[in-house]
Amino acid sequence: MSVIAAYSGTFDPITFGHYDIIQRAAKMFPRLIVAVGHNVAKNPKFTLEERVSLIRKVVRKHKNVEVQGFSGLVVDFAREHGVTVLVRGVRTTFDFDYEKQMAVMNRDLYPKLDTVIMNPSPEYAHLSSSLVRELANLGAPVEKLVPEPVIPVLKERFGRK
Repeated sequence: MSVIAAYSGTFDPITFGHYDIIQRAAKMFPRLIVAVGHNVAKNPKFTLEERVSLIRKVVRKHKNVEVQGFSGLVVDFAREHGVTVLVRGVRTTFDFDYEKQMAVMNRDLYPKLDTVIMNPSPEYAHLSSSLVRELANLGAPVEKLVPEPVIPVLKERFGRK
């Protein structure tokens, strides 16, 4: 039986930190679904469709990676798609404590689901989507922070020419 993993998140927008984890997880698992969550509580600046489209452009060379949007509980998405491993990225001890709590709850809700926690590579440990949006909004260069397909979209959305 082949393992199906999912890397879930809001990805508003996808950063090099996210892409780093996608690339590394794609080497670990025969099939990886990037599960793009519709989470209105996070007040996303990009629609779910925009985020899914951007990530598909970024990961198109990875044959074992697919991108799907979802709303609701990640455990429901996992159950529906046969996912048995949830990949989560953590940057800080606060992230780790939160993800540990969520992993226990997710496993309680769906006992077949294990969580693998990955740290970003050191060069991306400082990145977050909110930081990227803030910098783009202030006109700072974002080329070192996000994959190429994201750059023109950020410039257009935040008025940076």
